[in-house]
Amino acid sequence: MPLRRRIFPASVPALVPALVLASLGLAACAGDALYDSVPYDPLEDYVEVEAATILDAPSALAGRYAPDRAEQVERGEYLVELLGCGGCHTDGALVGVPDAERSLAGSRTGIAWSNPLGERNPGVVYPPNITPDVETGIGNWSDWQIADAVRFGVGRHGTGGIRVMPWPGYARLTDEDLEAIVAYLRSIEAVRHRVPDDVEPGRRATAPFVYFGYYRRR
Repeated sequence: MPLRRRIFPASVPALVPALVLASLGLAACAGDALYDSVPYDPLEDYVEVEAATILDAPSALAGRYAPDRAEQVERGEYLVELLGCGGCHTDGALVGVPDAERSLAGSRTGIAWSNPLGERNPGVVYPPNITPDVETGIGNWSDWQIADAVRFGVGRHGTGGIRVMPWPGYARLTDEDLEAIVAYLRSIEAVRHRVPDDVEPGRRATAPFVYFGYYRRR
């Protein structure tokens, strides 16, 4: 079955097609009894979008790093762009309309890590704020906590399994490159922006999410 129309113009810079839930308000209000009595076609809730995957990283701010670390911070900025961090961690990027004012400040659109076309309430991860804001970002994280999140996909308190982050590839980063990324993230503007909580499978999401394709073996 083909996907429904695109809701963003094809001229939006993008590489990755996705599905985005378009009727959360209706879905959140409908009761389970209604779901049980009406045949459910998940594609009726989705439209095709194109994620913006190539984004400039925000510039480091003067005074947030020592002059002798300028080269390290510059390399960190290069690596963050190369690894495509902004494609997930910038609000709006997952649906093709990145908000430059919230670059790397987390996404209010989540990513489903279990198949929403096979289960009505999939698990969803909302990419977090990775600017140095103390309340909503990584301002209170230690250097090793940030490094472990990048290299091993673990949360601040050692919880593992950041399911949609390609950390197995990032695990090959050298210590020097990892230190450069940490130095860079500490040097950018702190943007206060709180993202929705992650959703476990079986719970109904209250914020939009995308799902990057699916495969059905005949």
